[in-house]
Amino acid sequence: MRLPYVPNPPVDLDAAGRAVLSQILARRGASGLISLDWALLHSPIIAGGWYSFFGAIYSGSIFLHDLLELAVCRVALLNRAWYQYDGHVRVLARCEGFDLVKLKIQWAVLRYADAMTKDIAVHDTVFRDLRNSGLNDREIIELTLTIAAYNGVSRFLVALDVGERNSKPTVIEATDPSNSSSS
Repeated sequence: MRLPYVPNPPVDLDAAGRAVLSQILARRGASGLISLDWALLHSPIIAGGWYSFFGAIYSGSIFLHDLLELAVCRVALLNRAWYQYDGHVRVLARCEGFDLVKLKIQWAVLRYADAMTKDIAVHDTVFRDLRNSGLNDREIIELTLTIAAYNGVSRFLVALDVGERNSKPTVIEATDPSNSSSS
């Protein structure tokens, strides 16, 4: 990371900071804090807001979890946010398998994530395909918010090199034949 992580365990936290730390530890469970936590805890109140916001995306969303993780992984891949990608691809791998019934929705989600991430403005045909994929208005709102939020996450992670993963290729990048320099 470009800045030092907060000490382990964090020191000099006021009562509000200690409360946020307790909430993060409860959320992480036995795995404990991760590099993202150590970075965010420089600003405990903002870290608390961060975890409330992303907790709401995961616990309050009706959007299918595998499609949400697919969108998050796509954003991370496009932004070369390897730390984010590595964490979420593991979650995606544990999701139920893809099937032909969901294929239309999956492609629409990927195209929408691509447009929001690379172009920001979403072309009408991409949005129409998403709309025609079978998602309802609430699901589209939740998907849009998730993609936008995780674009913010990847930009935070890459700018500060959280997890020290941005200078190292991820497994996908290292094994992608299109990235081969041999001719």
